[in-house]
Amino acid sequence: MLRAASAKRFPWLANVTLYGCLFAGGDLVHQLIAQKEHMDWKHTRNVAIVAISFQGNFNYFWLRALERRFPGKSAGMVFRKLLLDQSFASPLATSVFYTGKMGSFHFIHVKGYRTESLLRVKTGLMYWPFMQFLNFVLMPLYMRTAFMGCCAFLWATFLCFSRQNGDGTAGVAFAFIMDPRKTLEEMREARLARKKQKTQREN
Repeated sequence: MLRAASAKRFPWLANVTLYGCLFAGGDLVHQLIAQKEHMDWKHTRNVAIVAISFQGNFNYFWLRALERRFPGKSAGMVFRKLLLDQSFASPLATSVFYTGKMGSFHFIHVKGYRTESLLRVKTGLMYWPFMQFLNFVLMPLYMRTAFMGCCAFLWATFLCFSRQNGDGTAGVAFAFIMDPRKTLEEMREARLARKKQKTQREN
């Protein structure tokens, strides 16, 4: 109740801060699941910076612009908001997540990067339209960015996992959700096997 009141009184500050914290939390969860020996706080910091400086602010003002242009919760208005959100805002936000200066986010092969980005966008289309439908229908405007932050917590966990261990497909996402530790272990073993094969070829 108090959080809702704070969000209503200070909508920009509450929404953007919560969004950034939840998005960065997704990265922390990934690291915990991966059972890394040392937490990469720099990486989490960079995720938080991008989430707060761009994505949180972008979504906050974007959702308000959509509501001004297509007010209400009728089927027609919700459909228009969903169409614009998924065709423009979602691909843009995902691209910024990967192309921003985020410490260890290095892509040597541009073609491979574009392929992985396309796969993640396609996977996102299986998740975000449904979540945004709930957002537009159930949530008041002053809570919509915060709701996206809750959804982004799960999505960021998948993005961070997929960037480091997967190919961004729905199959990887499903396997990760069903048994994250097993999936991560399989990915690590596959990566070590490829590294071993590469070393043998070079020798």
